[in-house]
Amino acid sequence: MNRRVAVPFPPQRIVSLVPSQTELLFDLGLGARVVGVTKFCLHPAEARQQSTVIGGTKNFHFDRIAALKPDLIIGNKEENYQEGIEQLAAQYPVWMSDIVTLDDALDMMRRVGLITGTKTRAEQLTAEISASLAALPPVDELVSAAYFIWRQPYMVAAAGTFIHEMLPLAGFRNVFADLTRYPEISPEQLAAANPAVILLSSEPYPFQDKHVAEFQALCPQARVLVVDGELFSWYGSRLRQSAAYFQELRSQMAR
Repeated sequence: MNRRVAVPFPPQRIVSLVPSQTELLFDLGLGARVVGVTKFCLHPAEARQQSTVIGGTKNFHFDRIAALKPDLIIGNKEENYQEGIEQLAAQYPVWMSDIVTLDDALDMMRRVGLITGTKTRAEQLTAEISASLAALPPVDELVSAAYFIWRQPYMVAAAGTFIHEMLPLAGFRNVFADLTRYPEISPEQLAAANPAVILLSSEPYPFQDKHVAEFQALCPQARVLVVDGELFSWYGSRLRQSAAYFQELRSQMAR
């Protein structure tokens, strides 16, 4: 964002506005210093129990944040809203990430480690993630897929998103790569794209097995799978689990 953020070193009272970065802070051993999280910070389980819930990722309770007297707030350009971030940045050190690629995610982890005094642990995490994903065997041919994140209206992950970057690692080619961000898709567009697989993400929309028939009717020739959205879209330390999950999906497709 091309702005200078002055943070006391090491920060002692951290508010995290991003679920995947909350989990990262705990995995860096900083749980005792995390004083505020969002209602969507599901991992680790104790995050919302021991920290104050300051609202959602796109609707902050500014009074709760003020009461916490944070010396560092961590946010993300996509997950948070500009007006709220600007209001916070006028009063507190607000460090923002902007993540599209895997390299962006690894760089974010290293930087968070650097500004929180956990550089060694952050480097260990990023090395583990890099090695696990690099060890995935090459795929002869990617399977064409549409990755849905929402219904009513139907929305997919297209180019310019972290999910789009992760799909090839799981063995898939995004049939909506000619579109950007999270476009609305009509049933006619889906039929024309003709994916071999339809992936229904468990988040942000909570797709479940009961939704499979709906998409099967839209695209009878496609295989419809409900997938763990966290392992495609959480760009923090949860990426340690992604390689094994992607290999499992590859094996499932092979069967």
